[in-house]
Amino acid sequence: MFEKILIANRGEIACRVIKTARKMGIKTVAVYSDADRQALHVKMADEAVHIGPPPANQSYIVIDKVMQAVRDTGAQAVHPGYGFLSENPKFAKALEAEGVAFIGPPVGAIEAMGDKITSKKIAQEAEVNTVPGYMGLIEDADEAVKISNQIGYPVMIKASAGGGGKGMRIAWNDAEAREGFQSSKNEAASSFGDDRIFIEKFVTQPRHIEIQVLCDSHGNGLYLNERECSIQRRNQKVVEEAPSPFLDDATRKAMGEQAVALAHAVDYASAGTVEFIVDGERNFFFLEMNTRLQVEHPVTELITGVDLVEQMIRVANGEKLKLKQSDIGIHGWAIENRLYAEDPYRGFLPSIGRLTRYRPPEEIATDDHVVRNDTGVYEGGEISMYYDPMIAKLCTWGPTREEAIEHMRVALDSFEVEGIGHNLPFLSAVMDHPKFVSGDITTAFIAEEYPDGFDGVELHPDTLRRIAAAAAAMYRVAEIRRTRISGRMDNHERHVGTDWVVSLQGQDYPLRIEADKAGATVHFDGGGHHRVESNWTPGQPLAVLDVDGKPLVLKTDKIPNGFRIRTRGADMAVHVRTPRQHELAQLMPEKLGADTSKMLLCPMPGLVVKVDVAVGDTVQEGQALCTVEAMKMENILRAEKKAVVAKINAGPGDSLAVDDVIMEFE
Repeated sequence: MFEKILIANRGEIACRVIKTARKMGIKTVAVYSDADRQALHVKMADEAVHIGPPPANQSYIVIDKVMQAVRDTGAQAVHPGYGFLSENPKFAKALEAEGVAFIGPPVGAIEAMGDKITSKKIAQEAEVNTVPGYMGLIEDADEAVKISNQIGYPVMIKASAGGGGKGMRIAWNDAEAREGFQSSKNEAASSFGDDRIFIEKFVTQPRHIEIQVLCDSHGNGLYLNERECSIQRRNQKVVEEAPSPFLDDATRKAMGEQAVALAHAVDYASAGTVEFIVDGERNFFFLEMNTRLQVEHPVTELITGVDLVEQMIRVANGEKLKLKQSDIGIHGWAIENRLYAEDPYRGFLPSIGRLTRYRPPEEIATDDHVVRNDTGVYEGGEISMYYDPMIAKLCTWGPTREEAIEHMRVALDSFEVEGIGHNLPFLSAVMDHPKFVSGDITTAFIAEEYPDGFDGVELHPDTLRRIAAAAAAMYRVAEIRRTRISGRMDNHERHVGTDWVVSLQGQDYPLRIEADKAGATVHFDGGGHHRVESNWTPGQPLAVLDVDGKPLVLKTDKIPNGFRIRTRGADMAVHVRTPRQHELAQLMPEKLGADTSKMLLCPMPGLVVKVDVAVGDTVQEGQALCTVEAMKMENILRAEKKAVVAKINAGPGDSLAVDDVIMEFE
């Protein structure tokens, strides 16, 4: 077995590989850029080597720099993680020439399957169903429009060397095909150094289901069932689960056998994933094969008990698989939520900054409950603009899908992140969404259910009453603490009343608190009551309560006469007032925000790539105004209405912060 391996990656996947290597008694080497000098993977590894400036194309994907780190440390093998150099055949060849093992598939398999055009041709020859499309190279936008019309809209424009949602666009007409071709080409060149583009039919109402395969170099191969990855935004997965709530045994077997056959066709050896689009009739079409470890591999590990990283290392060491297909079952259900540094209230645009608070839920592993958090950050660390915005993968497992979902709800509510925008509220909303709960989901889920973006959640009335009861009980505790601090120690109870009005999400709940040493019973005017018990003390940002015997987890911040409470996707100002205070509060005027309707504000930190208009131009609703690049993605900012450009404050190459004024209108 290898004595030392180098991880040619960063973030959570580097930390993930280090954990398994440590378990196997293998020493690890981390590589890092200037931006990652204090990163978690650097702290966890036995050794660390600096390889360059923050941009990935000057550090993590520079083969010569990584190879020098391999030589300097004497690493016997390299695990590439995902992204970066993981599917780069030149890197695999460089390692082979150096006599260093690549913890991944052979070069031939990477070349055959890593190129989406070639992989489709091989799949067709292997009689695997593929999505209709044009597999040849496309020279320019005019040709892209012509091909799109031949295939028939809608079409998917994709980077041949792409992955992770980069370099992908859906076009519904000629204009979108022309624009999408150029954006995909630019992103592909920036992210992969390869700007080749192909076009295929976009299957409407599809489900994205993928098969995990594992093969050795001795001709053995098997599949570890499927993952449902249909909940995506901009072609980037957000929620994954295993198994799929949609597949039956016959379809699972057929997809698995096809996936293994395809792997054998290219002499595959390592862990890999074959991705399929599945329609409502369970017809499935091959999309691509990812010749690497997938981001969402933990859910497969949780339902099979197989450590995929360990298997990859053993295969790279020349060992035979000890597993047989008959050993692979489906035990329980697992769900993964990707925590992204992006602001769901601002169109999911990237967010950067310092993690002033980062407290994941406690990791748990019992016979009926698992909470796992794969992460590469820590409290006080910096979220950089140079890399992918994913900062953690929160996974839960339970004996049934319903239990796995409920564990995830509590885990999300317990996850504390401050200092940056993040998508925890949105993930909580998805976990409670009726379509997700029922398993009735497609890749269009987010576009269909949140067409105008995400602006929070209106909670069910029953949930609001539970929160109102909890807030009243908490406020009473805070008021008692306040009277003690002020020095009024004798008979302090008389300073804290029993009658209150709790206001949240436009609802008012007059109520009365009946407290005792164990907690409080909250009686609502008009009938009904809730029993609230908790060890929460004022100042704690996370309140873990028991309401009528069921858990309620609230993130809390103090505001005048109440709390800011975040739970289940809602972010609320919850006011707790005496009846007289509530009466007077209704007379207070509402403060209006500043008028920015005649300005184009930068919605995220980023770099201006181009400006499409000039001062004096009349722009129409939906017209492209400028393009801003952030976290490896190009974002086209468009006019919200017809207007005349009065002033332009930024140009190509300018770095902007959130809410910087890019241009102004008459």
